[in-house]
Amino acid sequence: MMEPRPPAQAGDAHAEPPLLRAGGETREGGGPGSDAPVVVEVDDVHKQYHTSGHVVHALRGVSLSIRRGTFAAIMGASGSGKSTLLHLLGGLTPATRGRIVIEGHDLARMSDRQRTLFRRRRMGVIFQDYNLLSTLTAAENVALPHLVDGNAARRSAERVGELLALVHLSHRAEHRPDAMSGGEQQRVAIARALLNDPAIVLADEPTGNLDSTQSFEIWRLMQRVAHEQGKTIVMVTHEAAGAAFADRVIVIKDGVAVGELHPKGSGDAALVATGYQELAG
Repeated sequence: MMEPRPPAQAGDAHAEPPLLRAGGETREGGGPGSDAPVVVEVDDVHKQYHTSGHVVHALRGVSLSIRRGTFAAIMGASGSGKSTLLHLLGGLTPATRGRIVIEGHDLARMSDRQRTLFRRRRMGVIFQDYNLLSTLTAAENVALPHLVDGNAARRSAERVGELLALVHLSHRAEHRPDAMSGGEQQRVAIARALLNDPAIVLADEPTGNLDSTQSFEIWRLMQRVAHEQGKTIVMVTHEAAGAAFADRVIVIKDGVAVGELHPKGSGDAALVATGYQELAG
């Protein structure tokens, strides 16, 4: 297998400037330290669906943990269970057996309302098709979670401005989605996912509708958000090129986590593609 290339360092000619954290601090380097707190715990999780008299075993005893500041990718073929796992992490559907704990909260012990509030306030979600409201500007789309949660628009304005600057879209604040490219729309969606300072960001094939150049920008942005802002990002993808920007790649096959790759954010797609074939082929 190929040796991974190290990510760009602060002194490199093509390195991007560090992202600001709370209080104006920055964090150098990639990936979490071994002492970073665990944000995601999945313990022997099974998921079964009953359809037309048949039982479909979507997940078969998956266990894993993910620390704060990790960019983790989940790879697997269609029907492998990767999207099911993402839905369970988001509390959108319950596990048949096992435990899912996010930031110390056992999702199974919450009521439907508690899960909804927890998802709204402590989780961010990035969809493949952006899910922006066509009648709202970029700034209004980013602010939407605050408005849904009852916060006044004026209290959101400063935070929205910071996030649009973060994703390099300050100049697009008053543009509606139909005036923006797909990559710009997805960057608006990333800013929206970060509005409530979530414990975890879930990304479902976030570059599925983008070309290779736009995809690279999105993967690099998510990597930087994880490493420099300490966000835990879990991305479902079938693209080795995208998974190569993650710290860890969890490979799912037939509802089982069959192994992991550790590209450490190198961007080395060949490394991930070869390792994936060895684990899932």
